[in-house]
Amino acid sequence: MGGAFFYELIRSSTILKSILMAIKDQIMADLKQAMKDKEQDKLRVLRSLKSKLLEREISERKGGEGELSDEQTIEVLMKAAKQRKESIEQFEKGDRSDLADAEKDELEIINSYLPKMLSEEEVRDIAQEKIAEMGAEDMSDMGQVMGALMQELKGKAEGSVVSKVVKEELS
Repeated sequence: MGGAFFYELIRSSTILKSILMAIKDQIMADLKQAMKDKEQDKLRVLRSLKSKLLEREISERKGGEGELSDEQTIEVLMKAAKQRKESIEQFEKGDRSDLADAEKDELEIINSYLPKMLSEEEVRDIAQEKIAEMGAEDMSDMGQVMGALMQELKGKAEGSVVSKVVKEELS
């Protein structure tokens, strides 16, 4: 539980907010550097991220505002990471280790821009507290617990990890 509290404390600080706001700027700077260094694989991933961020900015535009918030930027990156993980799984099932390795390399690049996610044990501690707080007893309460937890852990933990932990705790 201590890790989650510490993360929340840091997350609310202005220092971390400025770091998170700089994720997009860091991607753009790294994109330029990858062009100069002729790192084609990294360049392809960063261009893809830039495109996804731009798409999200356009879809979020309201009254002239085009900048993504910290959470929105992280959401875009988490979605890209999730897509790579799913591709890796499919390529490994199809015995295409060459393609799976390429996706793993891309995932590593994407993960370098994401904040550290909560561990399964940290998620378990938070889930146990939420289950006790809500008085959840069995799998019929899973939807309510998941809704509350995902709102609290958005951008801090992967949904698949949260789901796994909640299932185990309610079983």
